Amino acid sequence: MTSFSGYLPYAFALIIAIPFLVLLRQFVHNYINLKNQEIKLLSVKSNSENKTQSYERMTLFLERIKPSNLIQRFDKDLATHEFIFLTEKTINEEFEYNSSQQLYITKNSWKNIVDSKNAVLDLLHKTYDGLSGNANLDEFKTVFIMNYMENEDYISATIEDLRREILIIA
Repeated sequence: MTSFSGYLPYAFALIIAIPFLVLLRQFVHNYINLKNQEIKLLSVKSNSENKTQSYERMTLFLERIKPSNLIQRFDKDLATHEFIFLTEKTINEEFEYNSSQQLYITKNSWKNIVDSKNAVLDLLHKTYDGLSGNANLDEFKTVFIMNYMENEDYISATIEDLRREILIIA
């Protein structure tokens, strides 16, 4: 019995320490789980902000390529072909600058944006081809706007689609 009484304090300490260690392990495990959930929520929130900014940037791009806004750019003393060149260059540069936004936008919306951009560029060239070579820039701009207004307003339709999608996301 004497040999057992020497281990009694250690056994008592072990009996007290085991529940403490189990509770400590559960606390650490729960803390790690809560931190992981917090990280996931922060990444979802960050991704949502990226999506919102992408939709805003692409809406701004579409507004800028509307013919009513395009005709106000550049010097009024340009030749028609210079205006077309500069306008096409500006549209393509801005599109390339914003092309990374396709990561956050649905495929359908991105396709609509690309189609809108291409339609504006096609309209620029078709309007120029439809005019005689001696038309001045003011005449070209007037015909360009008229041609856009005669067709479906695809840019506004694309912006409206983006608006609907961002309401679903947000």
